Amino acid sequence: DNVQCAVIIPVKSFTIAKGRLADTLHADEREKLARTCAETVVLAARPLPTYVVCNDDSVAQWAIALGANVVTCITPGLDIAVNAGRTEATQNGADHIIVAHADLPLAVTFEHVVREGKVTLVPDRHNDGTNVLAFPAHSAFTTAYGPGSFDNHKRIAQQAGLDCEVINDNMLELDLDTADDLTELARRESENDERE
Repeated sequence: DNVQCAVIIPVKSFTIAKGRLADTLHADEREKLARTCAETVVLAARPLPTYVVCNDDSVAQWAIALGANVVTCITPGLDIAVNAGRTEATQNGADHIIVAHADLPLAVTFEHVVREGKVTLVPDRHNDGTNVLAFPAHSAFTTAYGPGSFDNHKRIAQQAGLDCEVINDNMLELDLDTADDLTELARRESENDERE
């Protein structure tokens, strides 16, 4: 298995992250949540080379402390950030790219989502967003994040002539965007506590 994978994790400034949770959590709670989640995702990416794409000095320092490479991207937008990370990772020899959002609190590993020569998508639990995405680095595949990205990515894979596989992953489908997601996380964590 000689696929050289790299994980790209776009990370917003922790102080402004999770704005949609403003009604639910105080600013310092949102910051702590964003940081904890992002750390979980970076650790889940190990031992693969990991690129944190950010435009915030404190995020950059945090990423370096965790052993990640930092790609500075000033222009806002998830697709632009991913592309910056992809370019850097490809220059460093990666031939398969994994993109993971920084708000996946239950992430443990991403290696199982890679299928050589294919695009793989892990949708969020609403089958709307794409929480984890993997694709051949040198392919024509490009990302299209935003509302309905799961369907967008399936379409782009087809247009790029790539097989596309959907992986439903219980741990990776939960991202934290809304108060409802926080409730779901709490529910799952209490279920785990009961099991242990």
